[in-house]
Amino acid sequence: MTAIERSRTVAVVGAGTMGQGIAQVALLAGHRVLLYDINPALAADGAGIVQDRVERMAAKGRLDPAEAEDAAGRIAPAGELADLADAALVIEAVVEDVTVKRALFAALEEVVSPDALLATNTSSLSVTELAAGLAHPGRFLGLHFFNPAPLLPLVEVVSGFATDEAAAARAHATVLGWGKTPVRCADTPGFIVNRIARPFYAEAFSVYEEQGADPATIDAVLRESGGFKMGPFQLTDLIGQDVNEAVTRSVWDSFFRSPKFTPSLAQRRLVQSGRLGRKSGHGWFPYGPDAQLPAPHTAGPEAAPDKVTVVGDLGPAADLADLLEEAGIAVTATEHGGPYIQLPGEGQLVLADGKTSVEFADVVYFDLALDYRGATRIALSASEDTSERTLAEAIGLFQKLGKQVSVIGDVPGMIVARTVAMLIDLTADAVARGVATAQDIDTAMRLGVNYPLGPSEWHERLGQDWAYDLLHHLNERCPGGRYAPSLALFRLGYAAGDEGEETE
Repeated sequence: MTAIERSRTVAVVGAGTMGQGIAQVALLAGHRVLLYDINPALAADGAGIVQDRVERMAAKGRLDPAEAEDAAGRIAPAGELADLADAALVIEAVVEDVTVKRALFAALEEVVSPDALLATNTSSLSVTELAAGLAHPGRFLGLHFFNPAPLLPLVEVVSGFATDEAAAARAHATVLGWGKTPVRCADTPGFIVNRIARPFYAEAFSVYEEQGADPATIDAVLRESGGFKMGPFQLTDLIGQDVNEAVTRSVWDSFFRSPKFTPSLAQRRLVQSGRLGRKSGHGWFPYGPDAQLPAPHTAGPEAAPDKVTVVGDLGPAADLADLLEEAGIAVTATEHGGPYIQLPGEGQLVLADGKTSVEFADVVYFDLALDYRGATRIALSASEDTSERTLAEAIGLFQKLGKQVSVIGDVPGMIVARTVAMLIDLTADAVARGVATAQDIDTAMRLGVNYPLGPSEWHERLGQDWAYDLLHHLNERCPGGRYAPSLALFRLGYAAGDEGEETE
């Protein structure tokens, strides 16, 4: 399917920040752009703002002056909806209200030509519901740009229940031609990003609620071990606790209050207290000129063991054997048993697997890392039954590798591991239900929320059974359905040729 021709007009309804950004994207792609708002003054101001941005781009050498002058002459405010009659594509970016949007599109149908595409930029409403009542719902779809639209590459191209494939394909080709990275998805609550991202926040909040670790430590572990750019506490303070919680509750309600998407009571209390994040001066953390952000818990220095035994295949943590030898720790390996690192005091160091230290005689768990060589912090968990010597040896071992160590509570799945496992599970389920392809979900999560890897990329790296096994164990210890691995995740192991028995 071919993209909308550059000679055709693109109209944007809603002259706020998002509408201006979308207008700028279409304008610089070569279209004539009309900007409409129910308040004509806002439309005129918005068009002027876009023109100013284009001129500043030229002044900074980011755009050819001739191109900037041409572009500035191709955007204009529209005084009334009738002025949008020749638009080949109309993108709506008005208030998130079903009634308002449906009335707008009903009016637009009376104006635009039969071949024009109608698109909503909604991030939370159902595209299918917005199309209900339209005479031609087949040409209606979602084009969810991320803010700021001129800078962020991702666009979710959302097909409602009645959207024609040709319309979705044409919109996809158009956005791709604009220099964006479009991903296709079905009309599901949260689309791709807001659906799949829920565990990144939810698991961190859950660890906090379980008294496993404080917000600063959880954030530090996810950044410095998991490779995420920002921790969830820091990020939700930036987004706004009220905004983030509203999205979580919307997805939860839309999925008929599935335990997979249960909101956080701690976050609810934060919102009720008015601590909304940066915009209110206090969220999970304090802000302001005199505010001091809390430091993550970091263990004091301990002596590293001189030697260890690596028992079995450490799987995702296999690089540790080489790192230990490079650090001067003698490593003996045995293929039978495990997987764990045997410490001199007879304690065991085990990669997070969804179980707890209290179940074993003398075990310290260590968390998953994106890259154990590059990680600068590792989380350890132990129970009250873990010996002081074993915990000290585990701390000293990772300190010898140049890592800072955070000791957290005896939380099954720890921090990075349970978060990644849940991301993998939600992705497998979404793919199986036809929401989007695994590749598009990976692209959306890397570009939309800056994840170091897409969930399917994590899955491939960690092994087909890793996430299933961890969630299976976690579900046994935290029953209720939240951690029950999906049937899709179970099937993936067999699809990859795994014929082993289900983990007990």
